[in-house]
Amino acid sequence: MKEIKILFVCSQNKWRSLTAEKIFQGVSGYDVRSAGTEDRARIKVTEGHIGWADVIFVMEKKHQRRLQDKFKSSLLNKQLICLHIPDEYEYMDEELVGLLQSSVSEYIEFPAN
Repeated sequence: MKEIKILFVCSQNKWRSLTAEKIFQGVSGYDVRSAGTEDRARIKVTEGHIGWADVIFVMEKKHQRRLQDKFKSSLLNKQLICLHIPDEYEYMDEELVGLLQSSVSEYIEFPAN
């Protein structure tokens, strides 16, 4: 079975998307990466990230808009999902981890731990 490639995107790629990458990394059947939309992001999202990903999760509507503005043609056959998670959590914040697990599991089946 082919691994499903998931990209998590937030602004800086320091807290939300990086936490998502960390908690979903190593889950069987999925290859997970993260990036940010800002110029100063830890890892800035590129055309290559978009091309690589099967599913893209963004934390807020503004990230969705930024990706659509910048990578319109690359996003054509991609699943782009907004999780509506505000920028009010630190890296690996317990509440953030819970939010990510519950919202992402609506779209993707993860084996129970």
